[in-house]
This record gives sequence, structure tokens and C-alpha cells, in this order.
Amino acid sequence: MSTGTTQRVCFQLQVDPARLDEYRDRHAAVWPDMLRAIEASGRRNYSLFLREDGLLIGYYEVDDDDDAQAALANDPRTARWEAEMAEFFVTLDGPRPDQGAPRIPEVFHLEDQLAALDPDAASATTRTESSES
Repeated sequence: MSTGTTQRVCFQLQVDPARLDEYRDRHAAVWPDMLRAIEASGRRNYSLFLREDGLLIGYYEVDDDDDAQAALANDPRTARWEAEMAEFFVTLDGPRPDQGAPRIPEVFHLEDQLAALDPDAASATTRTESSES
């Protein structure tokens, strides 16, 4: 549903409910090298959301997700991080959690719909939000 070159990616994983506190602690202090690897892959605006039952929702934006996936798959920092994180997940359907995570299709994006109505409306909304910050 994305327009332009930015892809918005949302995915779902299941964290073992018995390990939520440890998972939160690990993500409160992600290794600096891992943060740099994610950034170098082209992912940005990356967030994780975790419910008390272990449902984890991730979201990020990227220009080319295939390129980002390949960059991370070939990065030894990512391999070390993913190996340590794998034990937190209840089920995995791939060699790494980010590869096996089911994607959640986007069904609505405000800016896309505003732009379809009036290209100036979306930019006006962005300007208004920026000035209110």
C-alpha cells in the first residue's frame, strides 16, 4: 500500500511469556554494533511493541527490504544477536527470527490516502504536525 520508495514493514513474533522481563532488559540495551548494523542495512523508524502475553509486533521503514534483509543476513553482528535472541521466541519458522516472522499487511496509511485526495493535503498535514512538536 506504500507509495514512493519507502516500504513500511510490520511483523509478528511470540516471546515466551516467562521471559518477558529478560527480553525487555536485553532490548533496553541493544549492542551498539547491532544498532549500527540495523541502521547500515537501511532500516529506520524501527520499533518493537510487546504485550504481556508475549505477542511482539515490530515495525520499520526501509527503501528496499530485500536489500536490508540481505545486508543483515551477511552481517556477523546480526548472526550473534539473532543467535542470542532466538531462545526468547516460542516458535520460529526460519533460520532467524526476523526471517521467519509473519508479515502483517498494511491496510491503511493516512498520508497515502490524503495524498490520493490532494497531494498538497498530505504535506500540509506533515507541516502542521512538525510545527506542533
